[in-house]
Amino acid sequence: ERTFKFALQNPKGHPLEQGATKFAELVAAKSGGKIKVNVFPGGTLGGDAASVSALQGGTIEFVMLNSGILASQVKDFEVFDFPFMFASAKEADAVVDGPFGQKMHARLLDKGIVGLAYTELGFRQMTNSKKAINAVDDIAGLKLRVIPNAINIDWVKALGANPTPLAFPEVYAALEQKAIDGQENPLSVILANKFAEVQKYLALTNHQYNPQSVIFSKKVWDTLSPAEKKILEESALEAAKFQRQVNRDAAAGQFQLVHQVLALE
Repeated sequence: ERTFKFALQNPKGHPLEQGATKFAELVAAKSGGKIKVNVFPGGTLGGDAASVSALQGGTIEFVMLNSGILASQVKDFEVFDFPFMFASAKEADAVVDGPFGQKMHARLLDKGIVGLAYTELGFRQMTNSKKAINAVDDIAGLKLRVIPNAINIDWVKALGANPTPLAFPEVYAALEQKAIDGQENPLSVILANKFAEVQKYLALTNHQYNPQSVIFSKKVWDTLSPAEKKILEESALEAAKFQRQVNRDAAAGQFQLVHQVLALE
């Protein structure tokens, strides 16, 4: 019998946490209860960097995180932060589930990481307090919070806006105090953090797609039997498809909610 820890930053009830829970259920079912996966949501086992380090050391077996963060291990993963790469969720699925996605995860092996599947945070959207965004030119001049990395700073500059790198916990206060005009995040994040209270305009820009990688400790992987590895691989792919559908269904409902809140402001 084996018991594994699964770490993620998202809170209980979030589509990513639902995906992790589904994965744990599938593993238990396929192994006849011999493999148990305990899910630790909300960053309870530490931040992304600490979790990846613990995974490499074998003290945490599973981690799910934004694929772009893995650029700290293999620089090529920066490509997942590029904007305007995917026109649709279907396109994104074809890339991450196909040879490209598999090749990217294979590059993690030398770093002590086994990539099993891709889930999603989904497409990012833009909000601001100044004006409606109906065309690309409307973004010019806006002071937008960005994730602190070079690619995000560059694409915002390229659109004529002013990028302001900020840690996420500082975003709401900065919007409220008008230190920044706007921000960009998936609808689930916009809604959960009540940005509609301090933002007037929402644009469904789908300007960036955030895949998430489900990764496993190679140190532990090397101790598993072929049958155990097969159970984990199959469960991860099945749970990933389930999670993406949950996330996409939720996004449709979230748009309606955000729209209603903005209409009331």
